[in-house]
Amino acid sequence: MYQLKILLVDDSPNILKALQRVLRPEGYHLLTATCAEEAMKVIESRNIDMIITDENMPGISGTDLLRIVRDKYPLIVRIMITGADDIEVAKNAINNGEIYRFFTKPWDDFELLISVKHALDHKIAKQENDRLRKLVNSHKQLFQDLEKEHPGITEKRLTEDGAIVIDP
Repeated sequence: MYQLKILLVDDSPNILKALQRVLRPEGYHLLTATCAEEAMKVIESRNIDMIITDENMPGISGTDLLRIVRDKYPLIVRIMITGADDIEVAKNAINNGEIYRFFTKPWDDFELLISVKHALDHKIAKQENDRLRKLVNSHKQLFQDLEKEHPGITEKRLTEDGAIVIDP
């Protein structure tokens, strides 16, 4: 079974440990990075399902990191956790990084867990929906090709009592 991968990005080792403490019991595969550059190396080498990042880090900000991730890897779910209780930071993260959720430190563990679970459940459902849509379209094309080659083959014929006629 596939283990969902979450990348945690924060320049504070204590924050990374706290996030791991909250998320590890849920069975996620947790990866960490202490800056945006390190996070991008992880993303480029792994199939990441979600990124949870801080805003204020040395070098590239969390908002800029999430914007880059959105542009290069749009299927990665993006969440921001920051100590900055600033509406502009939240607005920029939402508008530029198209984040799923925005949390301020200290976060509520239960609320974070529920948000992570809902976001990943939504991502999995969307991926399954996309897979099934492709399968239905390929079957539809197959039936269209069969109908062209053998006209009438895809038509269902019934007797008066509702039985299917196999060979007319």
